[in-house]
Amino acid sequence: MSGEATVDARGTRCPVPVIRVARATQDLSPGSTVVLLADDVAARSDVPAWARMRGHGLTLEDEGSWTRYTVVVGTTAARST
Repeated sequence: MSGEATVDARGTRCPVPVIRVARATQDLSPGSTVVLLADDVAARSDVPAWARMRGHGLTLEDEGSWTRYTVVVGTTAARST
């Protein structure tokens, strides 16, 4: 299945943001995008580590008190802005 999804995990703590984004990517085709919104400090290291292990691309964008993680399923390019 291809597509795009948004997962709002703001207000949750480790390991919930990673679990939610992992579930959202589970049935998606390579090239699909999942946007994770999270404010847990641990997610800043947990989400990139998870994305590397799964071979997903990842872009991080600080949005003030929370971070937007854009996961591209099945790609390995990782960037941080």
